[in-house]
Amino acid sequence: MKKLSLISLGILASLQFTKAQVISSKKWADLFSYNNVIAMKEDNGKIIAATENGIFYYTISTGEITKLSKANGLHNIGITAFDYNPQTKTGLIGYSNGSMDIITPQEIKYVVDIPIAAGYNGDKKINHISINGDKAVISVGYGLSIFDLKKKEFGDSSFFITGGVYQPSNEATIFGNKVYSVTNNGLKSHEMNTTFPVYSTWTTEMPGAFKHIDSKSELIFSTATAAYVYNNGTPIQLPTAFGNIRDIMVSSNNIVVTDSKVYTYSINGISQNQVDLGEECNTAITAGGKILGGTVLSGIKDESSNSYKPSGPQFNFAYNVNLFDNNQLLVSSGGRIDNYNGAIVNPQKPGFYYFNGNEWIYPSFFKNNVRSINVLDAILNPLDNNEVLFTNYAMHDQGIYRMKYNATNKDFDLVKYYDLQAQPYLRRPVGFATDPQNNIFVSFGFIEGGNPSIAIYDKPSDNFIIKKLVLSSETTQKPVFYENMLWIPLPRSNNFWTYDYKNATNLSDDADYIMGDSNGFVDGTLSVAFDKSGDAWIGSYAGLKVLSNAASEIKTAHPKPEPIIIEQNGLGEELFRDASILSIAVDQGDHKWVSVDGGGVYYLSSDGQKTIRHFTKENSPLPTNTVTDIKIDKKTGKVYFVSYNGIVTYQGDVADVTSNFGDVLVYPNPVVYSNFKGKVTIKGLAEKTNIRIVDAAGNVVHSAVARGGYYEWDLNNQKGTRVASGIYFVLMTNEDGSDKATAKIGVVN
Repeated sequence: MKKLSLISLGILASLQFTKAQVISSKKWADLFSYNNVIAMKEDNGKIIAATENGIFYYTISTGEITKLSKANGLHNIGITAFDYNPQTKTGLIGYSNGSMDIITPQEIKYVVDIPIAAGYNGDKKINHISINGDKAVISVGYGLSIFDLKKKEFGDSSFFITGGVYQPSNEATIFGNKVYSVTNNGLKSHEMNTTFPVYSTWTTEMPGAFKHIDSKSELIFSTATAAYVYNNGTPIQLPTAFGNIRDIMVSSNNIVVTDSKVYTYSINGISQNQVDLGEECNTAITAGGKILGGTVLSGIKDESSNSYKPSGPQFNFAYNVNLFDNNQLLVSSGGRIDNYNGAIVNPQKPGFYYFNGNEWIYPSFFKNNVRSINVLDAILNPLDNNEVLFTNYAMHDQGIYRMKYNATNKDFDLVKYYDLQAQPYLRRPVGFATDPQNNIFVSFGFIEGGNPSIAIYDKPSDNFIIKKLVLSSETTQKPVFYENMLWIPLPRSNNFWTYDYKNATNLSDDADYIMGDSNGFVDGTLSVAFDKSGDAWIGSYAGLKVLSNAASEIKTAHPKPEPIIIEQNGLGEELFRDASILSIAVDQGDHKWVSVDGGGVYYLSSDGQKTIRHFTKENSPLPTNTVTDIKIDKKTGKVYFVSYNGIVTYQGDVADVTSNFGDVLVYPNPVVYSNFKGKVTIKGLAEKTNIRIVDAAGNVVHSAVARGGYYEWDLNNQKGTRVASGIYFVLMTNEDGSDKATAKIGVVN
């Protein structure tokens, strides 16, 4: 495995997967939430905190914060356990699927071969990790295992089972020459010897239902309501009646118990201090003479209520994102289940997250709100960019909400609630669309009679006028505005709806165009996007179809979307046949980004015939293979991938492409074969670019026509063999020869 140095133990430029799969690079970044701290360790004034989707490093003296996630080094998301040894500078991360990452100053190594008891089909989540020297004890739902950090492998001391019943270990630690495990039926212990895996040979030190354990100078353990110091085999209970202990920690000089408050004790159990940090904490430590809490909602928090964490949204749960000028983002956190029928019931009711271009703002409206909340879409009001409109798809309290940003307290105030005279379960709004005249439209599901619908905002009455459509479909998707019409997928019927509103103030002249079974849609439609040729790319549960010259074709008697046929093994095959197409986006080079449910994201050539890239959670920082939304910043080329497990971004090669050249960039340059064996990328090109690459003597070694603003050269000459070491000149003209550009490429073989 390739080894790369860590900067401040935290930032990796690139890393290779255990199976030589490159999963991260400088092109990727995360927009994860780092609020929910599940574990913390201290190393010489630096706090290392583990959260759901990554870890971050907080240096107390300088305030510096760096982060490490799947976007820049880790191999997974869903962190459930973490420990760190400051003596060996080794960290161990456990994930919900049972895998682990080992972090050292030299590398991050992925471990997937955790021994599992034969026949065990339960949860593989790693409950707890405790490092002692070069050994770590890993607690799981079927017992525990000992991991050798030097050899980076598991030994023979693995799991315990008795009478066909698995014995879960809630947490465990190594103290002296024994392993101690807290279980639901006692504090257990065993020496690390040949009988370690035999459950019947373990000793019950103390009966009871125990949750937490830790050791250093002393061994401490707890139930939910009582904590103990194990003094030479005698449990001494700490002098506090707890309500629900979340964590216990012991250092060389004190004990920390995290409950509704944080309590500290001397090593012999004498009470020292208690601190209320004002919110729920998962864990806490003492550092620099102060108590630091690992909170559920605010990252690391000190006794003065200062919060330390990387910038990010409130939660990781996300459904879609909308991009606006000045780098503003609005992320909606709702969701739907049951064939896009019912609302996902998220107990956190997260609402939307707003990035103002500098920092993330989370509306207090969504904190402890008694209303049902399921936000499927949020936009800046085109009539007042200080306002946000959002749709609430909940079965109760459904409707459209208008909020105004208050810059003084960095919050949002509710301006108006449009209930749309809805009865429970009915008139559930889905998504917004706007046009160049700043008309606001919103799609609805479950209008009386089961009809899909569109509502149009009427400024004089400050209300939404609802248009009904005589078509039983029940629900809709977010509309897409194109050529003065709204294009609306209908996921619960074999139909696709195009709404020509003509004059937004007059509903009597509107026209509806419906494509259904006779047009080749055999299942619900889910997504739509338009390319530079005016073709509609329409995704459904059953694949992808393209309606050429869509704005004109939709008005004909029999519009016919066609599948894309690609050649596989000499035979024609329909692209994405029987796959659910969740989202489609078109970049400035007319390339297509396509999200396939369970299949990751495909980056296709403009005609769909070539797969340029295929990103999955296995070979990229994508947190899941189900991406619910894709958006592209056309000015920068940055691509946003949205999922229920968080948001990551990819810096695409195609930005705002015109008929002339932009800032032409070649990378990597120079190309040193021993360091890089891929293709050289040339970006900043015109929409259509004629390319000639010549050597120092002026001989043409390669020529091509590039479309879409960038080109990749494989460093082969026109005979198909790699060019010799030297300097090569790239000579470029746009389509009509009115603009020119040049570049140099150094090649070292």
